[in-house]
Amino acid sequence: MLKFFIVFGLIFFCSNVIAQNNDYFLMLKYNKVNVRYGPNKDDQIKFVYKKKFLPLKVVDKKENFRKIIDHKNNGGWIHISQLKSSKSLVLMENKILFKKDSIYSKPLIRFEKGKLLLIKKCKQNWCKIKADKLSGWIQTQNVWGIK
Repeated sequence: MLKFFIVFGLIFFCSNVIAQNNDYFLMLKYNKVNVRYGPNKDDQIKFVYKKKFLPLKVVDKKENFRKIIDHKNNGGWIHISQLKSSKSLVLMENKILFKKDSIYSKPLIRFEKGKLLLIKKCKQNWCKIKADKLSGWIQTQNVWGIK
């Protein structure tokens, strides 16, 4: 009987760890998106996002709603129609944009922490991004919006 409880406990613990790793990112589809207290259109609005393309981590879902958190740890429920596949990131520290995917290539500009960047493609520890009128590569350590 003791073995049963140990095995059951291990299965329960492992399933919780696996479930936590199923989080993924989506981004805002529109410039104005309501975040609600619960997963229903009748639930009260908690706050409103006003930043198109902002990446959000999905941590739960219920029917057509997704429970999200942002890079500042704000959270709530958003209808799936307001979200789309994530192709953006937010810098969690100052970063340099390089011409190529190497720290030895030409630096183009320094972005401040909190900057929203659109992703063209990613490989290994680098993403090619578009921001303002520039295009180049940044390292992906300490960014929000990609795994």
